[in-house]
Amino acid sequence: MRNHVEFVKSESYASNYAGVPFGLTLIEGCTNFENPEGFDAHKRKLLRKMRKRSALAEITERIDAYEAFFGKFGYPCPLSRHLKRTVNSGFPRYNLMVDAHFMAEMCAGILVAVTDHDRFEGFLTLDVAGPGELCKGMGGREMRTVDQEIVLRDEKEIVCVLCQGADEKTRVSEDTKNVLFYAYGIPGVETASLKEGLTIAAETMAEFGDGTVREIALY
Repeated sequence: MRNHVEFVKSESYASNYAGVPFGLTLIEGCTNFENPEGFDAHKRKLLRKMRKRSALAEITERIDAYEAFFGKFGYPCPLSRHLKRTVNSGFPRYNLMVDAHFMAEMCAGILVAVTDHDRFEGFLTLDVAGPGELCKGMGGREMRTVDQEIVLRDEKEIVCVLCQGADEKTRVSEDTKNVLFYAYGIPGVETASLKEGLTIAAETMAEFGDGTVREIALY
């Protein structure tokens, strides 16, 4: 069992996206409950805080920034749609890990991925893709990169394309024990916002999934 995530930024990323942050949190020994006791009350508390006018204005501003960034690569950003649904109907209910991911995104206004840490092959590299690199996305759909897209790689392959989504290989399941949340920054989104979202995810998994938070790391 690894209790630390081996991670680097490539020279290409550092050159093209200087100062743009990235963050991750690893929580070990979790149980991916569907709806643990007390979780609904926890979600309602966070939802009330998120819906406050001042908080919602800041969240919306950050999500608008992601929308503009995605648009440069020709993709819509899912955060805008998720925010509208959350404001109107509350957080969705899937399972603890996926729900914690949505809560982190919506409460901080950032883009977060939820993954099974044990399914990565080797260390992780935040990188910039060339045109036409291929990746198998959720459900096996083919993703083809646009030049200069931000991607996350393990030692074997691309595991996530920022503007297109994460891969199928690292998807969480009911058997996931060691969950890794990671958060992409973009120009104009500060490290503090990534930390806020990742902290929500980590604390949620610790309290309701019986996990142990190994690290919340910002780069």
